Amino acid sequence: MIRTMIALVVFSIAALFLVSCDRSESIEQRVVEHGEDDGHDHSSETEAMATGTDRVAIPSAVRSNLGISFVKVERRRIEQTLRVPGRFEYLPTARREYRTAVPGRVELLAEQFQRVEAGDVLYRIDSPSWRDMQQQLADAEAQIQRFGARLETFEPLLAAHEQHEESLHESVAVWNERVDQLRSVREMGGGRIDELAQARAAVASNRAELASVQEKKAELHANRQQTEADLRASAARLNYLLDSASAIVSLDREQLASTVETDHGTEPRWAAVNTIEVVATEAGVVEALGLTNGSWADEKTPVMTVVQPDRLRFRASGLQSDLGVLKDGLLARIVPPTPTAVGRAVPLQDTMNGALTLGLAGDPNDRTLELFVVPDELSSWARPGVSAQLEIVTDATASPEVSIPLAAVQRDGLSPVIFRRAPDNPNEAIRMEADLGKDDGRWVVLLSGVRDGDEVVLDGAFQLMLATSGSIQKGGHFHSDGTFHEGED
Repeated sequence: MIRTMIALVVFSIAALFLVSCDRSESIEQRVVEHGEDDGHDHSSETEAMATGTDRVAIPSAVRSNLGISFVKVERRRIEQTLRVPGRFEYLPTARREYRTAVPGRVELLAEQFQRVEAGDVLYRIDSPSWRDMQQQLADAEAQIQRFGARLETFEPLLAAHEQHEESLHESVAVWNERVDQLRSVREMGGGRIDELAQARAAVASNRAELASVQEKKAELHANRQQTEADLRASAARLNYLLDSASAIVSLDREQLASTVETDHGTEPRWAAVNTIEVVATEAGVVEALGLTNGSWADEKTPVMTVVQPDRLRFRASGLQSDLGVLKDGLLARIVPPTPTAVGRAVPLQDTMNGALTLGLAGDPNDRTLELFVVPDELSSWARPGVSAQLEIVTDATASPEVSIPLAAVQRDGLSPVIFRRAPDNPNEAIRMEADLGKDDGRWVVLLSGVRDGDEVVLDGAFQLMLATSGSIQKGGHFHSDGTFHEGED
């Protein structure tokens, strides 16, 4: 099977070398025919002739058939880069769980994986406990009304007592004056003793009645203060009940206390709520349902979980031996797990950047330390549980070096080979022996042969290497005497 594939690749590219050879021969022929003194420069043609044997024609049809892709040369700090594996996960604040605040029958209004916006109704609860709460609210409001009505009666009662007290003060003053007159007449030898006695009795009676009025007045003041205290306590109880009701029906106190028109007339809004509607507090996607539609749920039963898919972080495992260079705030880059630019995999260039955060504790058994990165901007392929790699630059002051993906380097025997896209012809690739430096397991430093802006073949480099190799043994067969012959016959 492998021999057949190699044969097909060689056959598909053989024609391309004929084109390259013809091009080289035509250039050489033009140089010979014109000579060196025909009035124009042959340096570019001579350079092309010198490198013509390393060129491979890769028109669009060939690139499509072989799945050839290119990647630009990048400047990277390879020696100062750590690479660790990891995966995406939700931030702790990305998930919100909705539970029943009161027992009741639940009617689901959202499906799993449905996208919801803030304010959308997720489910309804028909709860007898809510009706008990409504009864308590009604009793609290009725009590407030009773205390308010009672408080209004104290003003006229106190006013009447004030008038009565004033009249008694006047009556006492009049009788005291009468007693003084009768005493003066008596001292002069006139008057009757019984008149003086009656006047003194009248003074005593008025003073007694005045004391009784003052006592009742004090009682009225005390009762008014008690009623005011009871009214404040009832109002506070109503507020507490409204706060409790607000937590149950997801409406604030002002909304619940407002009035609405119903079939029974004007009523507070809490009295018009027959079923409890639970709404989404934030936009997100329904991740899971905790029960079936129409089932009975007890208090605090999980009903629905909503997540925000864009609130992700990347969790990786670094080695504790690297703690000498790892620190919070280092520049980190999340890269796809597969170094490719074609097919169904995530493109190599689709990366995400962020700042590194070290975990609070390490694993003494595995000798690892958790590393976290919250991407500045999420790519479309970021999903919880998706694995990727984290590149951490430990020294941002180091000079970056020209680098290419390690997957672009092919081995032809012992020689590393790359294919550089011809700068003068994008439909050609130049085979080069790679002058490699250090690598980080994914990218490798290229010490010479390319410059900024150049492109090299990434996907399809192996097929090009097979077609241009002079060291790979061709297909053939063995004879009974142990000798090997090329071909099938």
